Amino acid sequence: MSILAAHLICSVLVVIDLVTRALRFQWLLAGLRIRVSFRDSFVMTTVGDAAAAVTPNRLGAEPARLAAAAFAGVPVTAAFVAVTYEILVTAPVTAAAAGWLALIYAPRWWHNASPMLAETVHRTWPVIAALVIAGIVAWIFLRRAMPKTSHTLRRNTRRAWAYARRMPAWPLLASVPLTLLGLAARVAILPVLALTLPFPPPLGPLTFGSFALLYAQILVPTPSGAGVIDLGFVGGAVGNLGSHHRSLLLIWRFYTTVAVVAAGVIVALRVYGPAAVAALARRRERKRQVSEN
Repeated sequence: MSILAAHLICSVLVVIDLVTRALRFQWLLAGLRIRVSFRDSFVMTTVGDAAAAVTPNRLGAEPARLAAAAFAGVPVTAAFVAVTYEILVTAPVTAAAAGWLALIYAPRWWHNASPMLAETVHRTWPVIAALVIAGIVAWIFLRRAMPKTSHTLRRNTRRAWAYARRMPAWPLLASVPLTLLGLAARVAILPVLALTLPFPPPLGPLTFGSFALLYAQILVPTPSGAGVIDLGFVGGAVGNLGSHHRSLLLIWRFYTTVAVVAAGVIVALRVYGPAAVAALARRRERKRQVSEN
């Protein structure tokens, strides 16, 4: 595969991932009788994904998405219920996909990757330990510094239950194929990039390695698993890529992390940047005129 074709396919895969997330959240809100446009849903999910990518253990994801929901006029409690239902759908779907991939490819992946991973851990364990400790410290700091959104929502459980009882079955059922499509798009990025190599590794174990690296980021306390995931990538988790480990890592990180953060930042600037500042300035001007009169 040519490099240009690989970049085009990876760009499409990123778009598919972002669109499926936005559609899923829009449909879940529709099930709660909260009508939002695809644009508003896309803003909520994209801003939340960007916040997740730059905070330890994805702690910033839901506060950012709930703030975006409030800005769009969505009741925060309804958005919280939709997020809860989203987790109830995505967790078993992701677990099922992990089990299926592990059943088919994990033995071959472990046979190929374990020697290189063991050597990498032996050589770099102080670095790994330092990264994990730094991530834990950052996690503790963020937990204390973040707004207490979850505590506020827990105090309003009656209203949340009222929203939850509205949910019909169709948004939950429709979310399953959307989740699978988004998951497949994210996992496929690394195999597509590997096809540009002169001698690509076996795609089955590589697909399992791609899945493992993507979802291990949730468990690693650094933002997007920074450091630990990268060491695993160059240390053999994706197989033997020869001299192409570092270049492929940079491109893979661009599509799985940088592009997502960039999309969230661009959307936030367009939605909350100049327009929000102008609206705030107009509001202050009106207040000043009222006070002068």
